[in-house]
Amino acid sequence: MISIRRFLLFALLGACLVPCQALNAAPATAPETPAAAPAPAPPPIPDMLRTPRATMQTFLAAMDAVRGGDQEALDKAIATLDLEAINPLVRDEKGAELAWLLAEAFEFTGRPEPKRITPRTSGKPFVFQQYDEGRIAIAFEEDVGWRFAAETVAALPDIIDGLIARREAAGESVDRATLPLPLRLRASVPAPLREATLVLEHWQWLGILGVILAGLVLDKLTAVALAGGVRVWRRRYGDGAFRLLDDGVLRPLALLVMALVWWGGLNLLSLPAGALVVLLVSTKFLACLAGVWGAYRLVDVLSAYLEGRALETTSRLDDALVPLVTKTIKVFVTVMGVVFIADNLDIDVTSLLAGLGLGGLAFALAAKDVAGNLFGSITVLLDQTFHVGDWVKIGDVEGTVERIGFRSTRIRTFYNSLVSVPNSTLITANVDNLGAREYRRLSCKFGIAYDTPPERIEAFCAGLREIVLEHPHMRKDNFHIYLNGLGASSLEILVYVFWKTPDWSTELRERHRFLIDALRLARRLGVEYAFPTQTLFLRQGEDTPLPVPAGEFAMPESDATAQARGRREARAIVAATLAPAAAMPGSGAHDGAAGE
Repeated sequence: MISIRRFLLFALLGACLVPCQALNAAPATAPETPAAAPAPAPPPIPDMLRTPRATMQTFLAAMDAVRGGDQEALDKAIATLDLEAINPLVRDEKGAELAWLLAEAFEFTGRPEPKRITPRTSGKPFVFQQYDEGRIAIAFEEDVGWRFAAETVAALPDIIDGLIARREAAGESVDRATLPLPLRLRASVPAPLREATLVLEHWQWLGILGVILAGLVLDKLTAVALAGGVRVWRRRYGDGAFRLLDDGVLRPLALLVMALVWWGGLNLLSLPAGALVVLLVSTKFLACLAGVWGAYRLVDVLSAYLEGRALETTSRLDDALVPLVTKTIKVFVTVMGVVFIADNLDIDVTSLLAGLGLGGLAFALAAKDVAGNLFGSITVLLDQTFHVGDWVKIGDVEGTVERIGFRSTRIRTFYNSLVSVPNSTLITANVDNLGAREYRRLSCKFGIAYDTPPERIEAFCAGLREIVLEHPHMRKDNFHIYLNGLGASSLEILVYVFWKTPDWSTELRERHRFLIDALRLARRLGVEYAFPTQTLFLRQGEDTPLPVPAGEFAMPESDATAQARGRREARAIVAATLAPAAAMPGSGAHDGAAGE
């Protein structure tokens, strides 16, 4: 393959050769110069900013609507201010404060009459009022229109301070009730505390300290209250997965309360734009992180609730869906948190999402295995190939399914290791779901000695059938127990039986009971299990009959009599076996997980 460096070299040479070939192939006469594409027309100036009169009317009407309770009109008033010099991260907060300052300046000076304001569409700035601290002017800017000038915006705090000082010096009362809360707070501060030291005024430093202290106190109080509430609620009403939740599961909500207190408190201090950027952006970032973390913890609470509800149902599909739903919600919370943080940091979310959309194809090609695993998990859930807790065999991996995730399925093997199988392989793999078996089979052959009389064989087979009928977990409608073959060293009795048990542990217990009862029955009936050996008999004289247990099968008897004897002995054996087990606590179906 061509290296990247060589590819770039070829591209550079090609870029140099193309103009040379174009010059060599150029005609003798110069081609006509194509007409230049027309420049895009500038955006039209909105009517509300077309003239100084329109700008003034827009601002006054918007602030009147805000005083009437329409807070959405505040955005229109902010649009009439030139806020280009203010950092975009705090432009909304400072814009609202400056709009109120300008409205109060008009209230102190006198409400302007729009008819006396020039209606020209361009030209020099229109000066409404000149003060010692600055002037209120409306300036024109190409492609934007007429807005209150940046110098006016910067001088508004000093203009308001000067107007209030002059009124109070003249003995006139100032109605501060009409001011918004940040302006009332600043106006009520004594003059010595409004002196600036280290960028901020004295009262602002004290205010920052008070806001931080209030946030920390509320954080601790809220955390203690939430932990106590969770503890009381879990003790009274919680069960199942809810009891595994920690007392501090809602701790991030206390951090969110602290961040919101800081956010609201800093906006009341009329801080300069530079200081407000540092403090407010940090507070917003903390609030976003606390919100995302709190949403994660709420998802954990929801997951515990869903797990509890899933345990109440007989279907095991919801057991696999609960982890997937939890992960999906957490991914959604993460994406929304990133978008919210980007929006508060003034990052263009639309361009970001568009870039993600354009890169989606490349990402999908690079992550085709991830996409395959995702479709594999969907296939498992839709086809219900297996469920959580099933005993499965996938290729050379055998064990119990612990979790079905987006990328892989985790299987706990019988030697207690954890194997992750990619879900993409489940689409084409042969999956043997041993946990989905309704019945668990035993197919084997009991080898008995060749010298066993036919009557004992009949009694033994009948007794084994009776054991099957008497054992509670064994299938009664489909089993086969017959003398099935004459082996090299034994008579072979086929035992083909089934158990209806919920798991492997119960199967082992019931198989043990059956085999133990079969051994006891053989001993009572005088049936000997054969060893895989060869026996050489040397007989002298006439044949002698085989030894018989005293009092049993002393005389040849019919098949019906032998079978009745075998069933009678089997019932006595099973009754003796099940009586101690029934008296033991927890002798029912064992619920342990399948394992080896």
